[in-house]
Amino acid sequence: MLKGLRRQLARLGPALFFLLARTWRLRVTGGLPPEPAVVAFWHGLMLPVWKHFEGRQATALVSQSRDGGLLTDLLRRWGYTVIRGSSSRGNKAAWAELVAAARCSRVLITPDGPRGPARRLKAGAVVAAHRAGVPLYLCRVRCAAAIRGTHWDRFLIPLPFAAVALDFVALPVPPTADRAAIDTLIVRAEQLLNEASTP
Repeated sequence: MLKGLRRQLARLGPALFFLLARTWRLRVTGGLPPEPAVVAFWHGLMLPVWKHFEGRQATALVSQSRDGGLLTDLLRRWGYTVIRGSSSRGNKAAWAELVAAARCSRVLITPDGPRGPARRLKAGAVVAAHRAGVPLYLCRVRCAAAIRGTHWDRFLIPLPFAAVALDFVALPVPPTADRAAIDTLIVRAEQLLNEASTP
């Protein structure tokens, strides 16, 4: 009986988050990233960023897990094109689709997902921007009025009518960057994302 109740609550999740997000007050600094671009942000801080790009014809990379299926439902309500897969787990079809989408739209990635470790940046976002030849933008999130999950990413859920600060920072990825330069950019991107995000 308890398992059945949990399943029903999970199915309601996308609709509940859709309604909750309509109450948030998003405050943006750094300007809206151009199109096309790759936009990266931490897995545990994803909800306000996804909400900000509602109706902007963005593309989202979402894992093929059960939780990813629920997130897909929410993102489609917000007008996203969704690619199911992972840029860091050898999914060649998802990777090719991701790079192609990044050449013509904003592609949003959580570079520490889908399993962590939390706030450790995997290569996918930087490499995708490099291969697509588009800018990389990092989104830092701050929200004091929120609850946090107990999962590995300490998933942040802003409370109703919460003020949420989104700070976009550009990180140039030169088209001539070699492997060593890309490794340096990965380290720098992780530092920038952690500098001002909610702990």
